[in-house]
Amino acid sequence: MPSKKVTFRGAFGDTLSAKLDWPESDVPLKSWVLFAHGFSIGKDLKPVRTISSTLVKDGYGMMRFDFTGLGESSGNFSDTNFSSNCEDLRQASNFLRKNYKAPCVLIGHSFGGTAALKVADEIPECKAVATIGSPCDTTHIIHQFADQIEEIEEEGHAKVLLGGRPFVIKEQFLDDIGNHDIASEIQDLDRALMIFHSPQDVVVGINNAAHIYSKAKHPKSFVSLDGADHLLLKNSNDASYIAHVLAAWAHRYI
Repeated sequence: MPSKKVTFRGAFGDTLSAKLDWPESDVPLKSWVLFAHGFSIGKDLKPVRTISSTLVKDGYGMMRFDFTGLGESSGNFSDTNFSSNCEDLRQASNFLRKNYKAPCVLIGHSFGGTAALKVADEIPECKAVATIGSPCDTTHIIHQFADQIEEIEEEGHAKVLLGGRPFVIKEQFLDDIGNHDIASEIQDLDRALMIFHSPQDVVVGINNAAHIYSKAKHPKSFVSLDGADHLLLKNSNDASYIAHVLAAWAHRYI
């Protein structure tokens, strides 16, 4: 499939790295889809690549990017927060709008899905949003470093392990996540919504999916990823399944 590496400016003016993939010329392009990865992960996680390539085969153009300070993007991760993630997502959408076509579908995995819920109604061209294992609020992320909250508040920062890798979390991150009312964003979301979640997800519990679903207005749908882990790494078929369901569902709204 045709593909291209591109860059654009993120929330703080840093150069962010993105990958564009689209169908072969003999396959009509249905729409552009923008993918937001999870907290501290990156655009090149295998399940993200699988979802992207599967959707491209079905006729969608895909853009996936690294948030500020992660993957191939420049910037300091410790300076980022939920607000900057949302701004990175807006800038990614603006890049598509200016250079190709604005995304009709937003997909977000984990914390990226929470950001997609926040930003979707700011993108007029966006018709549908899909979340994968996403928290229903921004403060949920705290549990990943709950034992170091006191250190962060006293020292202003702390080195924490996220997915086995060290990252610095600053107090500004804690302050920021407490300033967002995602429940209201979900209630006001005037977009079709698809929620993917595993009942066995031990990182972001299934109750988060129930909360998102209960707050959202129709049209809304829920798909259980029975047996899947949070990162979709245990079974490679999980990511393919998500993409196939997404392709059929999104076509109804684009």
